[in-house]
Parts: sequence; C-alpha cells; structure tokens
Amino acid sequence: MASYCEIVLAGVANEEAARLAALAEAEVRRIEHKYSRYRQDSLLSQINAHSGPVACDEETLALLDRAALLHTHSGGLFDITSGVLRRAWDFKAARVPETATVEALLPLIDMDGVLRDGDKVWLRSPGMELDFGGFGKEYAADCAAQVLASAGVRHGYVNLAGDMHVLGPRPDGTPWSIGIRHPRDKERLLASIPVSAGALATSGDYERCFEQDGQHYCHILNPRTGRPARTWQSVSVLGPSALVAGAFTTIAMLLEEEGLPFLRSAGLSFLAVDQSGTLYQESPHA
Repeated sequence: MASYCEIVLAGVANEEAARLAALAEAEVRRIEHKYSRYRQDSLLSQINAHSGPVACDEETLALLDRAALLHTHSGGLFDITSGVLRRAWDFKAARVPETATVEALLPLIDMDGVLRDGDKVWLRSPGMELDFGGFGKEYAADCAAQVLASAGVRHGYVNLAGDMHVLGPRPDGTPWSIGIRHPRDKERLLASIPVSAGALATSGDYERCFEQDGQHYCHILNPRTGRPARTWQSVSVLGPSALVAGAFTTIAMLLEEEGLPFLRSAGLSFLAVDQSGTLYQESPHA
C-alpha cells in the first residue's frame, strides 16, 4: 500500500506468529489488488474505465453502501468520487493549480452518479471515477485483524501506515502504548495513547503537502471547493473499527472548525491539534 505496515503479535511462538502474519498480509494484499486505483486489473479500475456496468460481489456492494452512508453522515464531505481532484493537485510538484483547473473537476464529484442495478455498478459521467483511498487501507486493517482473530489471536495489532486495529492487550493485560507522531516534527511524539482493543486512525496535513507563499497545502481536499483542509494539523480518533476511525478523522479534518463538535456528537475519543499548535483531547468513555 505504498507505506510502512506492520503486524505485531504477542503470546504466540515465533513460527506460529510468522504463519499467522503471512495470512494477515495475504488479506491486505488481496484487498489492495482488488481496490487499488493504481492497478489496471483492479475491480475499481474496471468500473473507472467506463466500459459499461461491472458485476460486483457482496463485499464491494457493502463498501459502496458504507461509502454512501458516510457521504450522507458527513453532509457530502466524505466522497469516494472526489479522487479526480488529484488531476489538478500534484503535491510532488508542489504547485497550486489554477482555479479554473480545479473548478472544471468539481462537476465530476457526484455520489449520485454512482449507479447500481442489482450487482451491476457503473458511473454516470465520463471522467468520473471511484477512489477507495479514504477508507481502503482502514478496511484492509480491519479485515487482516479479523483473519487473525478467527485464527485465535488475542494479543496484538495490525498497523497499516498508522491506521490500526488492535485485537487485544498485551498478554499481561496492559494496553499497547501507541505513539502519535507530532505533525510538525517527525522525530517527536505528540502523545502516546493506551489502546487495548478497537481501532486508532490519524489524518493530518503533513504526509503529502507543500508550502507556497506562506500557505500550507495538504492532500486532504474538500469535494465542495476542491481546496485543501486548513484548520487542523492532525486529528486522531479511537473507534470500533479502523474504517470508522479513519473515516471520522478525514471528515473532522474537512469540517474545519466544526470537526470537534462532530466527533463529540458521535461519542468518539479524539486527539487533535490545530494550526496554532493547540491540543484538544477528549475521552467520553474514560
């Protein structure tokens, strides 16, 4: 998934741990192969090719249903058709695109244009595309954790580039201490969070970003405006699954000043830092 990933298992002999980790890794690779927009042979690429309706399995249809629910819950900010904006924003080139270039892409962001008839899926307008980048990695972490849980693993976690699903505490019952990277200094930790089970995900403005004329631009793009989110340096969320935690971090980033009220209304624990460096942390169930 073009990122650092790890599987940590405890209370299991080395040989058995290697076997179990290989099963979980195979599950992650299965999902990447199926849903990566970078692979021409992926199911998503078939849909994005606009060659007609594509038959989808129950797993894919369930993910599309989840994406539609998140789209509604976020007021349209979580949108799996917004990946077209990367045609305008090139963070490696570190260049702000022309306004007209961005605005020309906005009509292609259209969840209502994801059409379905039974198990057939297609896109209404040429140029539209699906992008599971907003929850694919998190879903893979959940699925890999489920593979391990089904095999009897009770202590450990799956970490896909900071999106984590924790199966259970250390063998002695103590929680794992999960470090949250400081968004402005990769050599420092913003905080360490104890996690015994569930999921932890972080979204931030520091992985794919650049500075121009004193303005910070990050890869988290608002589907309404086509412009980057600006209020938060990072948002971390504890949730029941990595998919939920990851989606809610992204939505909070995009909601700008309304991000924290949104997380509070959902009853989720979070850690957030704004552009001034002010830290906000709440654990409603602590």
